[in-house]
This record gives sequence, structure tokens and C-alpha cells, in this order.
Amino acid sequence: MIRKKYNISVEATLEVIGGKWKCVILCHLTHGKKRTSDLKRIMPAITQKMLTQQLRELENDGIVNRIVYNQVPPKVEYELSDYGRSLEPILNALCNWGDQHIIKEYGDKSTVLEDNGLNDFNSVNKELMKP
Repeated sequence: MIRKKYNISVEATLEVIGGKWKCVILCHLTHGKKRTSDLKRIMPAITQKMLTQQLRELENDGIVNRIVYNQVPPKVEYELSDYGRSLEPILNALCNWGDQHIIKEYGDKSTVLEDNGLNDFNSVNKELMKP
């Protein structure tokens, strides 16, 4: 096995959760188990192929568990593994920073965030509104 060399530790993190979709998938999974169809519905811009690829990569890295139910029709769910749950503080920090950035740039989160039940439009950090 060839050992990989990184210039800085964040490279190792980004190798696992980097890219356009992985953090989004992981954030949705912090709210509980999801079927592929659930993820596709709440992430309409992702293609089925990309969603499947990203889920497989996250599963291979031990970040998500794929749960297959022995039934007809087949049922598959994804959830964060214990190792994946260790990413929650990072994901929360990314979401918090995103909230601050949206408020700074747009003033009102509801103008740019989907009303999908995951976004809290009532909590506005007043510190961010100060000049």
C-alpha cells in the first residue's frame, strides 16, 4: 500500500468530504436516516448518478452506513456511521458560517434558502446585522 502525503491535514478532510455534494448529503443525514429517493427529492439539482456515486464513496470511507432491508420491493436507507457523526461539529460550523454569509450578502435567509423544514428563518443573529 502506497502511503499518501499531505501538505496539511485539511487535505485529508477534503479528500473524504470535499466536492459540491458530500457535505450537503451529510447535513441531510444528520437529521436521520434517508432513502436515496428522499435525498434526491430534497436535493433536486443532483443527478441520480452523482448521488449514487457520492453515497458509495461516503460508504467506502466509513462515513455513512447503507442499510438494506430484506423485503420486496427492496428498501435501502443511509445513515451517518459513528465515525460520520464525528463530522457533525464541522458540518454545524459550515452551516453556521453559511447562515452568516447569507445574512451578510442578502440580509434575509428566506430570500435564498429553500423552505424545506430544515432552515430556521426566524433565528437571525443580531450580531451579524451590526455594521
